[in-house]
Amino acid sequence: MGGQPVDHAPRNVLKRLVAEAEQGGHEMKTGVECEFFLISPDGSEIADSADRQLKPCYDQQALMRRYDVIVEICDAMQGLGWQPYQNDHEDANGQFEMNWQFDTALKTADRHAFFKYMARSVAEKHGLRATFMPKPFIDLTGSGCHAHVSLWKGEKNLFDDSCGELGLSALAYRFLGGVLHSADALAALFNPTVNSYKRLNAPPTVSGATWSPNTVTYGGNNRTHLIRIPEPGRFEIRLADGAANPYLLQAGILAAGLDGIINDRDPGQRLDINMYTHGHTVERAKQLPLNLLDATRALEGSAILHDKLGALVPAYLKLKRQEWSAYACHLTAWERETTLDC
Repeated sequence: MGGQPVDHAPRNVLKRLVAEAEQGGHEMKTGVECEFFLISPDGSEIADSADRQLKPCYDQQALMRRYDVIVEICDAMQGLGWQPYQNDHEDANGQFEMNWQFDTALKTADRHAFFKYMARSVAEKHGLRATFMPKPFIDLTGSGCHAHVSLWKGEKNLFDDSCGELGLSALAYRFLGGVLHSADALAALFNPTVNSYKRLNAPPTVSGATWSPNTVTYGGNNRTHLIRIPEPGRFEIRLADGAANPYLLQAGILAAGLDGIINDRDPGQRLDINMYTHGHTVERAKQLPLNLLDATRALEGSAILHDKLGALVPAYLKLKRQEWSAYACHLTAWERETTLDC
């Protein structure tokens, strides 16, 4: 605008943070896991009526019944040079995940944005609809967008340390500590819709678990925490959902991580427990926001994200408050059913 990059544009915010990291000798590389549902064109039900197992995760038959859609998307990714390596049926009926090779934060964000467009377009071509809505069906597991994170200098993975706890370096734990420190504010970016909080704070689904976090904790190879350390040299952030803006997802991770490095954020001791069954035993574990309004308040109060993301934050908050107000003005059938005779 006027010959200058727009400060509020998420891609420009990410590019600025990438440049800031480079000045410190760091390059963030990430991979994302984009979960999505294939549903009927009107959005009322999953597209495959035969997909009804109680625990359908990795169901090969359900995957093969949608082979025409999945293979077309995968072939396109191969043609684009993304190096796809895994396609699977996810934890919910009608839900899928397709993975491609990790890369620099900006390249991953660009591919993430295009993947969503591509999946929708291919699904429509086959008479179906692809949705990345966090919780399109209340009884089924929601769609997350987990991010796997590492920091590099040239060809060296700075998070990899064979002598470090679970194979992570001290730098990795400071970065991880920064993400945990700002997690409640990051929720406004990573979980950006009213519907997002029906995934984060959901009761157990028909498959038995939501696989989404509700507290700000981390563990080893444990999917019940906000951050999982699956193997040496990287960790997985499980907070974001399918509605997250691809560029704000990367920008938020990098902003919080850089703060963690600069301010030597200590993540504390990891928790080797199932947070779904024993989370109530953990004292002083910070809770994630219960709704979009709480998340925007956390973002408003985050000096770190205001500083790192700049002019985007007040503009983003304005839009999200308008969204919350529109939602609050909506009368639901549940309200009428439960309070009409009060």
